[in-house]
Amino acid sequence: MSKHSQANSKSNSPSIDQLKSQLRESLYLDLDEYGLEEQASGEFNSTFLGLQLNSAFQPLYDSEAGDLIGHEAFLRPSLGGQQTISPEFAFSFAAQIGKLVKFDRVARTLHVLNFRQIYAEKGLLFLNVHPSLLISVNAHGKVFERILHSNSVPTDRVVIEIQESVVEHENQLADAIENYNERGYRIAIDNFGNKHSHLERLWKLSPEFVKFDTSLIKEAERSPRVRKILPGLIQLVRDIGAQPVITGIESQTGLEIAIASGSTLLQGYFLGQPVTAHELQPTEALKPTLKLNKRAAA
Repeated sequence: MSKHSQANSKSNSPSIDQLKSQLRESLYLDLDEYGLEEQASGEFNSTFLGLQLNSAFQPLYDSEAGDLIGHEAFLRPSLGGQQTISPEFAFSFAAQIGKLVKFDRVARTLHVLNFRQIYAEKGLLFLNVHPSLLISVNAHGKVFERILHSNSVPTDRVVIEIQESVVEHENQLADAIENYNERGYRIAIDNFGNKHSHLERLWKLSPEFVKFDTSLIKEAERSPRVRKILPGLIQLVRDIGAQPVITGIESQTGLEIAIASGSTLLQGYFLGQPVTAHELQPTEALKPTLKLNKRAAA
């Protein structure tokens, strides 16, 4: 993101006092309760349930356009900002003490506040949904919509990532997706291609994006057989009207295999690691690939 666009983003952002007032009035959400604080960088962190919470963002690229399509938000919890812990442990802890909904809400609010640092007209925000919260998706999606609107982020800039393989009841999953769609959110099925994925479900759910499991590209690097199968999987996703996303790209070889398979939407450490908003840098990894694509087109 350019310094000019960062300046515009900050000038258009409400002050911390305005933000507290907006969230309190629209959500009955008290920033003081959730320990949300603005840092010198303009980003926010939170201290909730004794944990310090920070946001990290990983870019997703369109190799055909040679540009970003958006960022996936990740929670980075720690004990006092010193000892890092896994997001899985943090969510599990919140669930054990009956605070899962509040914990998820403060995490999403944190991501939206920090997303303002990198928000652009074409920028999508990819957010994961905890499987246990799908049962309350109607009310949950409604509250989150208010959080987005209070920060001038429309719902159609948000992609809700759902792991269909961990939801047992198909009707429940379909209802959740329908509720999100009705509110304008976009839907991505995450981790598709692992051993628990259901191909038939994919056709019924009709998501806008299908993110392949990170293990798939790694297997394709090792196995010629998987490399041959990958283009067929990419085409299958396109046949249901969705956009395939290859994730887990960690090398030049993985990038070349992903692009050769027919996927244009890409994500992985080789293209950009999850970092704070002000640490994001554009990738140079796609430049050689773009040159090759132009030569082939010519």
